[in-house]
Amino acid sequence: MHGRLKVKTSEEQAEAKRLEREQKLKLYQSATQTVFQKRQAGELDESVLELTSQILGANPDFATLWNCRREVIQRLEAQKSPEELAALVKAELGFLESCLRVNPKSYGTWHHRCWLLGRLPEPNWTRELELCARFLEVDERNFHCWDYRRFVAAQAAVPPSEELAFTDSLITRNFSNYSSWHYRSCLLPQLHPQPDSGPQGRLPEDVLLKELELVQNAFFTDPNDQSAWFYHRWLLGRADPQDALRCLHVSRDEACLTVAFSRPLLVGPRTETLLLMVDESPLAVEWRTPHGRNRPSHVWICDLPTTSLNDQLPQHTFRVIWTTGDTQKECVLLKGHQEGWCRDSATDEQLFRCELSVEKSTVLQSELESCKELQELEPENKWCLLTIILLMRALDPLLYEKETLQYFQTLKAVDPMRAAYLDDLRSKFLLENSVLKMEYAEVRVLQLAHKDLTVLCHLEQLLLVTHLDLSNNRLQALPPALAALRCLEVLQVNDNAIESLDGVTNLPRLQELVLCNNRLQQPGALRPLASCPKLVLLNLQGNPLCQIVGTLEHLAELLPSVSSILT
Repeated sequence: MHGRLKVKTSEEQAEAKRLEREQKLKLYQSATQTVFQKRQAGELDESVLELTSQILGANPDFATLWNCRREVIQRLEAQKSPEELAALVKAELGFLESCLRVNPKSYGTWHHRCWLLGRLPEPNWTRELELCARFLEVDERNFHCWDYRRFVAAQAAVPPSEELAFTDSLITRNFSNYSSWHYRSCLLPQLHPQPDSGPQGRLPEDVLLKELELVQNAFFTDPNDQSAWFYHRWLLGRADPQDALRCLHVSRDEACLTVAFSRPLLVGPRTETLLLMVDESPLAVEWRTPHGRNRPSHVWICDLPTTSLNDQLPQHTFRVIWTTGDTQKECVLLKGHQEGWCRDSATDEQLFRCELSVEKSTVLQSELESCKELQELEPENKWCLLTIILLMRALDPLLYEKETLQYFQTLKAVDPMRAAYLDDLRSKFLLENSVLKMEYAEVRVLQLAHKDLTVLCHLEQLLLVTHLDLSNNRLQALPPALAALRCLEVLQVNDNAIESLDGVTNLPRLQELVLCNNRLQQPGALRPLASCPKLVLLNLQGNPLCQIVGTLEHLAELLPSVSSILT
């Protein structure tokens, strides 16, 4: 047995590691306690730098210790000569690099480096860009390093064109560089600002077409990588509609005026400003949301004084000026009429998408055909399937409606974990198509039954609808945005999975509500209906609450204005 090495048993090895960890922990705790004691005593000297270096060198994510180092450096700035301070900063930058090698994604280390360079009179930004390039070679998706690079580029006034060229080099080397694609989405609007389209506006057509070609090469090279597909989706959404007043409605019965906008906004003294002109005279009013919540909304309402609704005059003209959006709209209320309105055409196909030039339409059509070819080769590629759907929406949502629904069915089978998201997206597209098919000048009835809807979107577009049928869908709730339907008189929601009616509030004209075969459990769930003053017919047949003894009597007390309750 002599001369043979003794091999430790697993128990001995575990015990040795435990003792080693305990020893390191004692040293760690002792150093930390000493730092806190010196900090509390105001002894912020170079010994604190040494102690915190021992700890941060092993664990760079100790935020409090980075704060201690900043306090020490701030104090030493007033004590040391410029030469000594330069040496201190150089040492600190070197220490930070060693910490980043321990953990390249340390929030505290990158933040401390930003702070340190921000205090230098002449930082070497070129060296910092080289540092970023080195770390991005190791991990091209290190978003901490990307954030730091954006900081350095901004401080050094690096032209966006140079940074775009940097992303070109990384993307050419590896199409799967999500951070580089994202950086392009930040740089391109800076390089090609469009004064009339806002921060989320469109890119010049030639730039957009070039980017579409680049990203198409990427996802044909590696169809299963999601980076390029995400960037492609961003490109498709680069032409947001301009601010607009979509609809103006005035009601003599409710003595109010309702405005619908192209985007949610918050109206108030320090936010968006709306000016109301009645018969060319300004009228001071208070604006509120239909659902009564002080949050951004597509729809805003104001009460009108009786003097502005005088039926002795042949007509009244109401004009709303949206100062921020630099747009306005007016409507006329004629003598003897109970309401008047003016709205954008509901059949305008640019309502939910952007107008396509011949060049862009040709490119998107070509991409659609290419993606379909790719899908035949990669039938289970979910990104390809989703992009086909989005391309068809961008080209012609009504023409491709049937085909889009078929692709949704295929996509759900390929990606069952996102089935709920896809159902909601499908519902959104179906509602958009339904709005596009409407013509408010002739009909104010909307049939959305048997469409397998899971959510309700774009309800601000239905401001003038009087009859809405949502029967035989998969709705579990009616959203608060339903309050935007100021003219709604009849609402049918049979055969859904409704469990709550919190969204059915403040509907001033609702007369009939049909809720057969839903999942309403308790009579108290109907309490929001008390805010609908004209409701006279309520049909609840087939709901669990109808089995509760005394439901009818309880509802009669809860909703005294309702003359007919069917259970």
